[in-house]
Amino acid sequence: MSSPPKAPERIGVFATLRSTPAPVRYLLSGSMVNQLGAFVQGFLVLYLAQHGYSLSQAGIALTVYSAGAVAGTMAWGEFTHRLGPRTTIVTGMIASAGILAVIPVVSTTGRLPPLLGVIALAGFAGPSYRPAAAVMLSELMPAEHRVMAFSMQRIAFNIGAAVSPLIAGVLILVDWNLLFWFDAITAVLFAVIAARMLPATPAAACTEATEPVPHSGARAILRDRHFLLFLISMLITAVIWVQIFSTLPLSMAAQGYSTAFYSVILTIGSAVLVLFELKITTYVKDWDPGTAAVIGAVGLGLGLTGYALGGYGGATIVVASVVIVAGLMILGPTTFAYPSTFPPAVRARYIAAHQTTFGLGQALGPTVGVLTWTTVGAGIWPICGALGLLAALFAWKGLRPVLDSR
Repeated sequence: MSSPPKAPERIGVFATLRSTPAPVRYLLSGSMVNQLGAFVQGFLVLYLAQHGYSLSQAGIALTVYSAGAVAGTMAWGEFTHRLGPRTTIVTGMIASAGILAVIPVVSTTGRLPPLLGVIALAGFAGPSYRPAAAVMLSELMPAEHRVMAFSMQRIAFNIGAAVSPLIAGVLILVDWNLLFWFDAITAVLFAVIAARMLPATPAAACTEATEPVPHSGARAILRDRHFLLFLISMLITAVIWVQIFSTLPLSMAAQGYSTAFYSVILTIGSAVLVLFELKITTYVKDWDPGTAAVIGAVGLGLGLTGYALGGYGGATIVVASVVIVAGLMILGPTTFAYPSTFPPAVRARYIAAHQTTFGLGQALGPTVGVLTWTTVGAGIWPICGALGLLAALFAWKGLRPVLDSR
């Protein structure tokens, strides 16, 4: 009598880290270094207010920056396709550094149009490395570790994002202009790391020239109905996720909580993600992408719905936040890794389309959330829960080809 087949052995966190190629470690280190100086989006409004601009002008500038970032993500995906990941990262980071260094100079003129132009360029150049980094991760990491690689990238981003406000607080005490100059320095450091430590992998356009792929441009994405459904899911996910940063502080203030407690909630969320995401990903990476996306989106929506119960005590907000982070830990690595599974000839464009869609949701989310909050108050949280279910449905429909192929 034959014994039943053994389940595939799960590879642990430390085994994965030990097997990570050196170039991937350099790439993740460079991304984290760059994130340490990512001050523009978080401090732009305060910076311009310090320099005599009105809050409405500062708000316009932030909107312009976000619009530039959305457009830039798609454009840099095309550059990655044509130039290759390393060249794109080096070029984009050098361009970003030069533009960031100019912002303090232009801001002192008191003229809004030139300042908005420079800020739009800063937004355009800021995400230049993201599509290229995703393509490089997919090329350098073995397929069985691909989801883990994107989980490691998320943790590198979050560590940088957690430390950068502390650095900003010190720089502001000396000179507000140091925010942009430090940001420029970290961009240059990333460019140096990329130029010296990352491999010069060939551009997909070169492969496409020798092995033509029909409809490898934007038409391939527009004709891919399942991927479009996946993008709709990601757009909804981004819109509701960003409510944590735009609407939650308003909701907590209305419920009588302090700003300090809101900061504690954000810190708890970051700590849970950094401490547990890699471990959770060792399990989730073996799931069907559709299953991970659905469970993660439902968890995200359920946690956001829990914020409606915040009036019953701070513990409910803590529990809801942990549920949200759990959903994100299940959802995030798999969905961000999924576009990298497409053939090399179209991979950069699929990755850019995904990141652009997610960025668009992040840009639209605060406005949509605040307008909804002013209309229905705490009713926004059950709405977010329903949208989480809708995102899960679109993700399931969009990822069905992956399920059917297994």
